[in-house]
Amino acid sequence: MENDVLTLGGHTFTSRFILGSGKYSLDLIRAAVENAGAQIITLALRRAESGETANIMDYIPDDVTLLPNTSGARNADEAVRIARLSREVGYGDFIKIEIMRDTKYLLPDNQETVRATEILAKEGFIVMPYMYPDLNTARDLRDAGAASIMPLGAPIGSNKGLVTKDFIRIIMDEVDLPVIVDAGIGRPSQACEAMEMGAAAVMANTGIATAGDVPAMAQAFRKAIEAGREAYLAGPGRVIEHGAAASDPLTGFLEAKGGEA
Repeated sequence: MENDVLTLGGHTFTSRFILGSGKYSLDLIRAAVENAGAQIITLALRRAESGETANIMDYIPDDVTLLPNTSGARNADEAVRIARLSREVGYGDFIKIEIMRDTKYLLPDNQETVRATEILAKEGFIVMPYMYPDLNTARDLRDAGAASIMPLGAPIGSNKGLVTKDFIRIIMDEVDLPVIVDAGIGRPSQACEAMEMGAAAVMANTGIATAGDVPAMAQAFRKAIEAGREAYLAGPGRVIEHGAAASDPLTGFLEAKGGEA
């Protein structure tokens, strides 16, 4: 596991937990870094405009990578403008594309996301697009220059887990990019399942932020993600859909003895 790293845009990370900081609290950020081992934390640029960014930055260690997002963008043009502003104010080349016209379900606009990704990738950004899990869109994002694919597991903040896992699995099988499950992960067991499937990383926020004991839940997420990754690398055993298979050769012996009687 020592050489098992997550690579995004030429940058390597040993942690596969990413904190989404939408439900902003200093306790959450501290727990994510200290208990969950987060090396990437998202940052909504609108906090800079409201004066809240300084508080967040005070609690994010220098060795943690900031992942600014385009939260609030309703189309590709707005997302591109936010990304460029993020770079200008010194937040680096990482950018998470979030484009949502839908205000009820907060589902991403895949078409506009592809368009923004293509523009920003050409400008040298490390683009990590949030998308509804659709294979054709994932292929388009890859071809547009995305550094990763970030499909939602369930609607944002729902804590429902891997509702879309069959579609995420298809993307994992067909698109040769890191797949980071984003949104809807509410339990460590769900994060573990995503990693067992082959996810490169998991982003979580609400599942930790709304827990009774935030540091303890952050640590539980860390352990679950590490366990899921180890299981994936080990190669999970086969699944038998119908019937059963003996796990102990003694079964055959008992059957033979029963036949003699």
